[in-house]
Amino acid sequence: MNQELNLSQSVFFVTCPKGVEYLLADELKTFGLEPVRNAPAGVWAKGSLEGGYRTCLWSRLANRVILHIDEVDATSGDRLYDGVVHLDWQQHIPVNGSFRVTFLGQNEAIRNTQFGAQRVKDGIVDRFRVGGGQRPSSDAKAPDVVISARLNRGRLSLGIDLSGHSLHMRGYRTEKGLAPMKENLAAALLLRAGWPEIAREGGDFVDPMCGSGTLLIEAAMMALDLAPGRKSEGFGFEKWPGHQPELWLSLRQEAERRAHEGKQGKLPKFAGFDQDSRVIATARNNLQRAGLDGVIQLEVRQVADLALDGGWAETGLVLTNPPYGERLSERRELSALYRSLGESVKRVAPGWRLGVFTGAPEYGKSIGLRSYKQYRLFNGKLPAQLLLFEIDDASAMTPREPDIPGEITPRIANEERAAMLGNRLKKNMKTIGQWARKQGISCYRLYDADMPEFALAIDIYEGRVHVQEYAAPKSVDERSARERLAEALAVIPGALGIEREDMVTKQRQRQTGTSQYEKQEASGEFFQVHEHGCVLKVNLKDYLDTGLFLDHRPVRLWIQQHAKGQRFLNLFCYTGAATVHAAVGGASRSLSLDMSKTYVNWAEENLALNRADPKRHRVEQADCLAWLAEKPSPDQRFDLIFMDPPTFSNSARMAGVLDIQKDHGRLIRQAMARLNSEGLLIFSNNFRRFKLDEALEGEFEIEEVSKSTLDRDFQRNARIHRCWHIRHQD
Repeated sequence: MNQELNLSQSVFFVTCPKGVEYLLADELKTFGLEPVRNAPAGVWAKGSLEGGYRTCLWSRLANRVILHIDEVDATSGDRLYDGVVHLDWQQHIPVNGSFRVTFLGQNEAIRNTQFGAQRVKDGIVDRFRVGGGQRPSSDAKAPDVVISARLNRGRLSLGIDLSGHSLHMRGYRTEKGLAPMKENLAAALLLRAGWPEIAREGGDFVDPMCGSGTLLIEAAMMALDLAPGRKSEGFGFEKWPGHQPELWLSLRQEAERRAHEGKQGKLPKFAGFDQDSRVIATARNNLQRAGLDGVIQLEVRQVADLALDGGWAETGLVLTNPPYGERLSERRELSALYRSLGESVKRVAPGWRLGVFTGAPEYGKSIGLRSYKQYRLFNGKLPAQLLLFEIDDASAMTPREPDIPGEITPRIANEERAAMLGNRLKKNMKTIGQWARKQGISCYRLYDADMPEFALAIDIYEGRVHVQEYAAPKSVDERSARERLAEALAVIPGALGIEREDMVTKQRQRQTGTSQYEKQEASGEFFQVHEHGCVLKVNLKDYLDTGLFLDHRPVRLWIQQHAKGQRFLNLFCYTGAATVHAAVGGASRSLSLDMSKTYVNWAEENLALNRADPKRHRVEQADCLAWLAEKPSPDQRFDLIFMDPPTFSNSARMAGVLDIQKDHGRLIRQAMARLNSEGLLIFSNNFRRFKLDEALEGEFEIEEVSKSTLDRDFQRNARIHRCWHIRHQD
């Protein structure tokens, strides 16, 4: 055994799901590591290599175990490279082996993880080349060593990924249910719910909505003292030059001994139920791979029919992860499900503890028990809560329906106020509606928060009505806002002469990340509308937006009128409506780019509806930031470009973060590099406080055309977007 490594104190960064950091710090102490500080989604700790090995083998919470090497200046790509090239990489990478660099984070200088990883890789390779030495190869799929590079502001932390793979993957789950929970998150829920103590006191475990069985298997592995990494096929340190095989072998032998001893005593009883026979079959396969045949009982059964037959302990834990109801249609059914859960556990498990992990914690009121503890966690990127209840008479309460923003019953509380809204809508129908009919416009904005009491945007889509409630400012009482929305929903159908079924209502928030891409429902109710000779597909229910930005109608018409014979590029194309207008207007060819596969498919269907030749009018899924950053190929020259980026996006699908105020200069310059000398770039955005970079006016001919791009139905909201025509200087 390498005595120097055994005695030295190493530093580790151990990653975990967000919200699990404090649990992980406590767990690391049991492995002989000393936590130094918590970080978002991880813990810094120090200790021996043995502690790092134990973490890889025994941690139920960790994702990765990084052996820290050093930290270097990363305020520029060159400084990052200089820091990397001066480190002694021969200690960590076999000269005749292979490696891969994983890079996380970004800053002003390094805004692309691929660029950051390449600079680290260059520094490592050049270090080996000093003196004409042999260098290791780069292997993206099966490297001997994985180098972890984590960028935080101006510093880059470098380390060896001892785990080699995410430790949440125990090896027993190759199949998944409809909404699989990661194994280490399941372990965190069990720890928060107090399962280890309950098991030691002779309690049993039940999951009445078990899905693919992850909670059951993790609970059994805890009770039986089975190491989570015991069945792993390999770890990242096994070909690392600092690896100590004898130490590792002794730890593996200890794990096998503990696994044998764990099965000797009296074991808790475990049962999992689910109404879906398919996921029960998946759960059976998973527990078989986990070596838990005969330990866990599985059965197809609905929550309402929950029963525990014969010989169950007087204490135990019911822990479950019900459906979250991400779609509006599902959320309407959740209250009944949670009420049924409460009734069932009170009937079959009095004296036990109940844990409910949910992304819809407001439905906890429907269970009929008072929660004594709530933990905020994340299931992937979804915020969620673990609600804990004692199943006893002292905790009982009357089940209550939750207050759900989307579930408001139309009701008039103030007749005079409601009449004012009705009169305004009728007046707008006579003015704006008449104007739209004369212009041949069938989709238009009828009302846009005309009255401060009713902060709504009301749009007409060929006889159907789309109502968006603007999120009320904090100064407005939530109950009052709901009351006014209920009044509006009662007034609108009668004022506009429509059936209530033809009205769709949504609450509109400031968009961040990928919210504009996320589904609100799954009705699949698409229908066709018409705009200046074009046919376009819209959906009022399933997404935050409908598939057609009405305020850009004049921009699309201008494109249609000037596209003949032009090569057209549509960046951040959304559903491709502008491209449809270009194709109908006679564009010779077009390229439309968007990072959402949903919207790429939608754009292709819109083009097909208008009989556009798919060979000449292509739609591709691409991150526009990354695409623009690349060197243009010879065929990427266009006569007309339309670019309407989001105000801000930090989507995981993008190479970087987009802040339109900060980034628009770079985007415009990159787009202009693809524009022919006589071409035109139409640049638009809807950031209300946007200011165009003055430096651009010295480089290009720029004309703001915002006023001419607003039709009558949007002139009450002149700041809904701003638009410029940008050309190359003569």
